[in-house]
Amino acid sequence: MGDFKLEKKERITKNSEFRTITKGGSRYTTQNFSIIIYRNNREIRRLGISVSKKVGGAVKRNRVKRLVREFFRLNKDQLPEDSDFLFIAKPGSIQLNYSTLSDEMLEFFKHFSAV
Repeated sequence: MGDFKLEKKERITKNSEFRTITKGGSRYTTQNFSIIIYRNNREIRRLGISVSKKVGGAVKRNRVKRLVREFFRLNKDQLPEDSDFLFIAKPGSIQLNYSTLSDEMLEFFKHFSAV
């Protein structure tokens, strides 16, 4: 049961780490997100989320972040190891519910792993 926990070490929190990932990572886009994947030298997957004010007010931005964190928490074992994932929300992401977001992300990562 502890495997489903999103631990502090699995979060990207520092501004310098966000900049490093943005500059050095590979950028991919889905309908509602830009996803930057950066290979790290750690043996863990880490998550960063960026939701600008253009997406909506604080309540809507926080909801999008909760949905992305929940997806990551439940599906992190299916994602590539040794990687940092930065999810940048697009304005359409506030319309999503969890199942739609999950379907979009699983489809992306299925395609990504085939590349």
